[in-house]
Amino acid sequence: MHMTLAEAATAARRLSKLLGDARLVEIVIAPSYTTLQTVGEALKGTGILLAAQNVHWDDEGAYTGEVSAIQLKDAGCRFVIIGHSERRTLFGETDESVNRKVIAALRQGLSVVLCVGETLEQRRMGQTAAVVMTQLEKGLANVTQGPFDRLAIAYEPIWAIGTGQVATPAQVSEVHALIRQQLAKILGPESAEAVRVIYGGSVTPKNIADLAAIKELDGVLVGGASLKADGFAAIVKTMEKVKR
Repeated sequence: MHMTLAEAATAARRLSKLLGDARLVEIVIAPSYTTLQTVGEALKGTGILLAAQNVHWDDEGAYTGEVSAIQLKDAGCRFVIIGHSERRTLFGETDESVNRKVIAALRQGLSVVLCVGETLEQRRMGQTAAVVMTQLEKGLANVTQGPFDRLAIAYEPIWAIGTGQVATPAQVSEVHALIRQQLAKILGPESAEAVRVIYGGSVTPKNIADLAAIKELDGVLVGGASLKADGFAAIVKTMEKVKR
């Protein structure tokens, strides 16, 4: 929940100038609902794609304050983030409501970034695998509509979001491997291979090189560091360099 229309447009134009030659990675930004169309206009012709931070599970109806997948597409979105930890912890979203949103978004042709992750207490109790596997299983229940390259799983340990703490490469590798195994069980091995598994949690220009070097990592979900165009561009360029 950042930036006015003018601020968002300025940031988008600055980002497009900094990343106009980026070709080796897919770049997606997710501004607030009110700035989606403005940012989309600023990004036209740049190759940088637009995402929303949330979506409702119905195409239309009496859901005051909600936004549908159809409306997001009409505003220029290609992606939507679903099940972010803040939606789960602050606004009571459940695995079941997340699942309904995933199905609705995929049905309407949006690419989905499905977020999963454990709290610090759950990690300390050795429940990371159980929590993440359950979130995946329930979040992807009855998801049969491909192509599955329109689906990304973002592992975002809640204890590392906005705290400055970052999961170690070993921790990320371990959970990403578990996610891959679970995806194979849910979607089948071939479909699972098409799904991207990314990491989110205090990603910054300072730690991106270590994260990008993780073999099992297909990308990152950037939070606070994306608010400054120069810093976000540095993250993208490092990812390009390492993954090259």
